[in-house]
Formats: sequence, C-alpha cells, structure tokens
Amino acid sequence: MRNLAVYIVMVFSLIACSDDDKVKSTDAELLGTWKLSQVYMDPGDGSGDFTSVDSEKTISFFSDGTLNSNTDLCFISSEIGQPSTGTFSETEMTITVLDCDVSPFEMNFEINNNNLIISYFCIEACQEKYVKL
Repeated sequence: MRNLAVYIVMVFSLIACSDDDKVKSTDAELLGTWKLSQVYMDPGDGSGDFTSVDSEKTISFFSDGTLNSNTDLCFISSEIGQPSTGTFSETEMTITVLDCDVSPFEMNFEINNNNLIISYFCIEACQEKYVKL
C-alpha cells in the first residue's frame, strides 16, 4: 500500500512539472520580435490563402506583457506607419492595442508551426503570419 501512495505522488509531481514546462516554453516562444511574412485574405467564398509579402512590419513581445510594433496594428496592412503599443495575454491568446480609434482593440493570436498568426476582425477571414527574428 505504501508503494502505491509513493507511486501516486510521483505521478502527480510529473504531471504538475510538465504543465509548468509547457507554459514556460510558450512564453519563450512568443517573447521577442516577429516580422510579417504573409497575409491571408478571403474574398468571401473560402478560397483565400496566405500570400507572401515584402514588409518591414514587426511586433515585439516583452516579458512584462507589453508589446510594440513599428506600424499601426489597428488595421491589417503590410505598410510601415504610425507605431502601435499594447498588451497581450497568453492565457486568453489575445492582443490588445491601446491606440486605435476603437480602444481597446482586441485581436486573437496563435503560434502554429513556429509562425505567429494574428486574426483580425473582418467580415471575411483576414490574418497576418509572422516569423520570429
């Protein structure tokens, strides 16, 4: 019976450690600077696809939960313009931009195959895909 109790404690310890490691790994994956590489636009019939863009647009994520970009994050665009600042939540997978006309402006994001994908609120699907620098 004593061996069973030791076994149960070990299993719970391993489970707890693996969850913490996943969170730390996600933090490490997101933090840093990302550069826009592709844009997804759908014309309304589901035929949209990611298209490569030549852009200097970047977003930097910091360990204090803040972010900044060298261009306006309020609109989907590959052009460089007015810088943006904001915050992010990895638990909710959201980015909140603080300096939009509609403030706060919130977007969803995910990390998929080492790409950061930001989903904008559009009538039809529209996303930006970033690669880490």
